[in-house]
Amino acid sequence: MKLRNVLFLCAATVVLAGCDVVKQVGGAYTMTQCTYAYNSVSNLSVAGFDLSKKLSPLDLLKVAPLLTGKATSVPMSLTVGVDVSNPNKMEAMMQGMSYILSVDGFKFTSGEVNEPISVPASATKTMPLNLSFDLATLLSSDSKDAAMGIVKNLLGMSDKESKVKFEIKPSFKVGSQTLTAPNYIPLEFSL
Repeated sequence: MKLRNVLFLCAATVVLAGCDVVKQVGGAYTMTQCTYAYNSVSNLSVAGFDLSKKLSPLDLLKVAPLLTGKATSVPMSLTVGVDVSNPNKMEAMMQGMSYILSVDGFKFTSGEVNEPISVPASATKTMPLNLSFDLATLLSSDSKDAAMGIVKNLLGMSDKESKVKFEIKPSFKVGSQTLTAPNYIPLEFSL
């Protein structure tokens, strides 16, 4: 009798694990069928200055010298909100993603997000992506004009838009394996 219960428990575990793998594969495929769109930029910070609020003239005087290209470090962080729309009848799931952020044709930063996201069937969910990079390295390279352009736009000091390209490559958990999508999904917008 005990052997029968153990065999039943083992069989149930195999079936449930198989169902989980099928759900993961279905959720991964569904994620590739979703549409991605830029939603917002928030939590902007340059060298410790919160750009989400209006800077005073004194703050601008403190920020300006940092942007001359002579500073050794100018940390910048922001959150890009990406809308993920799932038109399918099944939940979409991903384990994480790789990303590349470019401004006016220059690569600003790249990295990975290792947080799972799921989007219910027939729904849209905003995925927040927290990005950080050092503007000092960008201000001392060929990308200096693009870096200055995006900073001026974020500070509200420019009338010329910056063209932003954000590319994501989702990764999926299938069983114990992590698989990555073969191509990047591009999102383009202007700031």
